[in-house]
This record gives sequence, C-alpha cells and structure tokens, in this order.
Amino acid sequence: MNKTAGGHIAAFITILIWGTTFISTKVLLQAFQPIEILLLRFIMGYLVLWCFCPKRMVLKDRKQEYYFAAAGLCGVTLYYLLENVALTYTSASNVGVIISLSPFFTALFSCVFLHSKRPGMRFFLGFSLALTGIFLLSFNSTADFQLNPLGDILAAAAAVVWAAYATLSKRIGEFGYPIVQTTRRIFFYGLIFMAPALLAVDFSAGLQRFTDLKNIGNLLFLGVGASALCFVTWNFAVKILGPIKTSVYIYIVPVITVVTSAFILHEKMTAAGMIGIGLTLAGLFLSESKKQEKGYRGV
Repeated sequence: MNKTAGGHIAAFITILIWGTTFISTKVLLQAFQPIEILLLRFIMGYLVLWCFCPKRMVLKDRKQEYYFAAAGLCGVTLYYLLENVALTYTSASNVGVIISLSPFFTALFSCVFLHSKRPGMRFFLGFSLALTGIFLLSFNSTADFQLNPLGDILAAAAAVVWAAYATLSKRIGEFGYPIVQTTRRIFFYGLIFMAPALLAVDFSAGLQRFTDLKNIGNLLFLGVGASALCFVTWNFAVKILGPIKTSVYIYIVPVITVVTSAFILHEKMTAAGMIGIGLTLAGLFLSESKKQEKGYRGV
C-alpha cells in the first residue's frame, strides 16, 4: 500500500468515527456539562498517547512551540467547546451538517497561509454538490425544520476554527516529529487553554454519573477512539494528503451523523435526507477525483 492510499484510508476511518461523536456527546450532555465532556475526553486521550509513546519530544526550534499552542487552542479547546455548546442549542444533525462547511474554509486558509495552489474547478463543483446535499440533509431530522440561530452560529464558528487547525497541523507535520508525539503535545496545549473555561463553570460532584455504563462507554469512545486514535490518523492523513484533500472527507460527517441519529436518537430519515446523502457522497467523489490532481498537487 502506498502512502497516498494510506492517507485516504486514515482520513476515512477518522471521519467514520467522528461522524458518530455528535451522538455520543448528545447522550452525555444529559449528565455532563459541555466543558466536563471536553476535559474528560482529552485527559483520557492524552494519557493513552503517553502510554503508547512515553518518550519525551524535544523541539528543534523553540519557535515551533507557537504552532503547537495555536493548534491546541483551535483544534481542541475552541473547536470542541463550540461544538459541545452548539449541541445544547441545536440538533446533532444540524451540527454535523454545518461542520461540513470547513473544507471551504480550509481551502481558503491553505491558499492564504500555506501559499498552496488554488484548488481546481472539480473541488468547487464537488463542494457545491455536497453543499446541496448537506442542505437537504438539514431537513432530514424533522418535517418542521427550524433554524436555531445561536447553536447554528456556534457550529459555523467551529467549522472555521477546525479549518485553522487543519492548516496548522499541515505546518506541524513538516517539522518531522513522530505523529503520536505531536498529537500529544497539541492535546497538552488544548488542556492548558481549557483552564479559563473551567474556572467559569460550577462542576457537579455527582460521582454516580460514572457508575452508569452508558456514560462510561461514551466517555471511553470519545477519549480513546475519537480523540487519541482519530487525531493521530487525521494528522497522518493531513501530512500525506494535505489539509484540503483531507478536509474534503468531512463531507461524509453529516451522512454518518444523520444515519446514526436515525438509529440511536430515533430522528426521522426522510426522502430529502436520502437524496442529500447521495448528493453529498457524489460531491466527495468529485472533489477527490484524480483528474483534479493535474491542476493541483496539494500543499
């Protein structure tokens, strides 16, 4: 298997897991506050990465620390805090749909900050097709679809900061450090930047929440699978494919979210939702077409 194929497989596995995190978070919000979920999942992820690779990473250039700090702020603290809070105001399907706008912002940031070539026409055609599908998916959860301004705006902000993280992670990948160690360092800064938010929250001392197997299972899924494992596979994919081509896989998120919402949260699957899934997947394949690489080789 060549590196490019490995990058695509890593991106797909990551999104397959991340597409269901909205559901786990929605379930946990019944017992935990958004910042509590965020803190617990990344502490677990950080510890798992230390166990997997206990070797300390020494930076070649102290200026590189700024990139790790910025990545921790954007990809861990801001993104997941915005996402978790958004889920308290709007549906899991809405959040999954809006987050899928991030490939557009990733392309914009990559062109401006990484000086990458402008994506070809197929990228924008694929984005338009996927966006149409995503729009139809947004009507799937209920026939009486209603916008939730605050929750939807927070989800849109999360899409922007994730694009910033994708751009930063590409730059960090160029430093040449092992991916597990770079991911762990990003987690460290993410946890540091959570401190101000922690001070503003009154935590519940209800330890009985941790005796519920449903809560334990979802926390382990988020901490070990969606954080420790998926951040490593995502950063690997970005290193191989570049932030633009990797971010295109985010189009699959609403498809996975809507399907799992139907099975787990019993949100209705409508005809519009089915058509939206087809259009979204078509947009993904068009954006990832090999022909596109003739005019664009990534970053």
